[in-house]
Amino acid sequence: MHHDDFNFEPVRGLPARLPEGEEILWQGAPDAWRLALEALALRWVAAYFAILAIWRVAASATTVPLSEALLHAVPLVLGGLLTAGILVLIAWAQAKATVYTLTNRRVAMRIGAALTMTLNLPYVQIGSAHLDRRKGGTGTIAFETLGDSRFSYLMTWPHVRPWVMRTQPALRCIPQVDRVAEILAEAAEARVSEPQVAPVAPAMAAE
Repeated sequence: MHHDDFNFEPVRGLPARLPEGEEILWQGAPDAWRLALEALALRWVAAYFAILAIWRVAASATTVPLSEALLHAVPLVLGGLLTAGILVLIAWAQAKATVYTLTNRRVAMRIGAALTMTLNLPYVQIGSAHLDRRKGGTGTIAFETLGDSRFSYLMTWPHVRPWVMRTQPALRCIPQVDRVAEILAEAAEARVSEPQVAPVAPAMAAE
């Protein structure tokens, strides 16, 4: 029997139903393979174990035949494959648990494979967005927020922009990133330019 861990959501990826006048423009999730490569440094880990294996063979080849020296690298190769497999599994779990949502009013991010949380970023509280394009049409869109908004790097990783001092939530490793960026730009511009009507206290009647 299929089991959906998020069947309690009234709307997929959102903790509550949309208010009147709000509509979903796009929903997506990270590409698991690109997430493993970029956020979990899969290439660097593979290169590290490859260098160790080559070094082990070279060192052993000075004292034993090459055929035997190659066998000395087997534990390192197996260790590298196991580690790479774990990283890919983590990336897959993160991607499966994630739903990024763009509405006409906000960016919503349901994130977390173990501890699930939802971030809501109204367009009026986003100062700027940074687009990082990668091969194959994937990319990351990160957000600088205005005011005193603060986010924990550990709680939101890997859905953050890397190597910045102040944590910036990000739509990480998403396919068709240019199209998503266009939808985001149009929605944010329309929302920010929308007049904000504030209630005015009634005037006191003159005595």
